[in-house]
Amino acid sequence: MSETTPQTATDNGAVFLDRDGTIIREVDYLSRLEEIEILPGAAEAILKLNRRQIPVILITNQSGVARGKISEEFVNRSHLLLNRLLAQKGAHIDDFFYCPHHPDVGRAPYRKTCNCRKPAPGLLFQASSRYHLKLEKSFVIGDKLIDVALAHKVKARGILVKTGYGDQESKLIETSGINPEMICRDLNEAIDWVLNIRKERF
Repeated sequence: MSETTPQTATDNGAVFLDRDGTIIREVDYLSRLEEIEILPGAAEAILKLNRRQIPVILITNQSGVARGKISEEFVNRSHLLLNRLLAQKGAHIDDFFYCPHHPDVGRAPYRKTCNCRKPAPGLLFQASSRYHLKLEKSFVIGDKLIDVALAHKVKARGILVKTGYGDQESKLIETSGINPEMICRDLNEAIDWVLNIRKERF
């Protein structure tokens, strides 16, 4: 599900960002606006993409909705606040897509097996349809291997950052069989890598 007005469209790829542990501090089911804390360097990293007019799209699982911990209205408000905080650094996220579902927890309509809960690619397809994106030219950055697996499903490039759960997840790569294109210290390092790759490819 998406909740913002489109700001950027392109015929090329986008950079898809996970939220918790990648852009903001991981707090285990964010449920209060005052818990939103942008990680060091994350706003500056997003600004690098904004300046090059590369679409920045947030994709996040929010099963806290299905679990009854938060409402969809709270998810929307949290994303509006996140963009306001980023704006203080001159940066912005172009659109937000989230999955409120869980296959085993909660009640209808949130308890369901869906195609939008990462690593299922439904959120990427929604964004691709809206912005006419070429997913194979896109990047997915997150602190979990499901973000990398999501990238592989659409032939995008998946990058694991070691913030949030990333340090733990990096130790599971060998047994999981999910191999990131790159493992980076944080979002800033990941974006620098993305920009270098785009320069080489385009």
